[in-house]
Amino acid sequence: MKKVLFLGVLSIILVLAACGGTKTDESAKKKSGTITYQSENGKIKVPANPKRVVVLSSYTGDALKLGVPVVGADSWSMNNPNFDKGLKNAKEVSDEDIEKIIALKPDLILGLSTVKNQDKLKKIAPLVTFTYGKNNYLDQHIEIGKVLNKEKEARAWVSDFKKRAAKTGKEIKAKIGADTSVSVAESFEKQIYVFGDSWGRGTEVLYQAMGLKMPESVKKAAAKAGYYAVSTEQLADYTGDYMVLSRYEKAENAFMKTNAYKEIPAVKNDHVLQVDANKFYFNDAMTLDYQLKTFQNYFLGE
Repeated sequence: MKKVLFLGVLSIILVLAACGGTKTDESAKKKSGTITYQSENGKIKVPANPKRVVVLSSYTGDALKLGVPVVGADSWSMNNPNFDKGLKNAKEVSDEDIEKIIALKPDLILGLSTVKNQDKLKKIAPLVTFTYGKNNYLDQHIEIGKVLNKEKEARAWVSDFKKRAAKTGKEIKAKIGADTSVSVAESFEKQIYVFGDSWGRGTEVLYQAMGLKMPESVKKAAAKAGYYAVSTEQLADYTGDYMVLSRYEKAENAFMKTNAYKEIPAVKNDHVLQVDANKFYFNDAMTLDYQLKTFQNYFLGE
């Protein structure tokens, strides 16, 4: 009887030890090995704990928000003042800079599906690309989280952002009116554009997360492409009660001195929020946080 009991206890100890060993092995693998990410192009093995990431498109702020080191980034990211701290030691690279990317010794490369030289890039490090717009702006952050083995952290941020944005949207509508419209415009290379609800510049925050009203004219014009080019004379027809005007400091902004611009009701009523286009361009997690805070400050005086 004692022998049977001893063998039973021994079996339990061995099972527990095996389980503990499995967990330890899995933990070790996650720290130093690889994981498999199911990309839109199939399964890709990526580092479980990436240390040297190169970002060739609009996901730099997602990686930085998740605390992952970025050693190389595209020019748009490098020109974003909000990323200065995270990119302090990073180098500016493009999909044409193969030698520069090799020199950075990346262990992972992220980019849009349109990046060039993908065959060459794949030889340097695992390359994960995304088709812009295939995932909505919050799901995209979660996908980046999966690639970086930080899905839990990504989902936690998304949940928190949704709550903060919904609360802010409710407060803004209570202050300015639920039917009060807000439009988003940008001056770029001597052309003015207005934007729909998913083209960066704060559009996702305003319309999707906070539920503010978009002018019907913009909704129709930008429905297909996501944006719509207008002249200075036409801008009034696509401007809401409030306008978020995204500007590049060195861009041509002469339109703002014209009578056509000055006569827009939102302009006359001092309902124009001018923002730095370099800070507002993307819809990554860091930028979304910045945009939300900017809207809180402007509409609620927080």
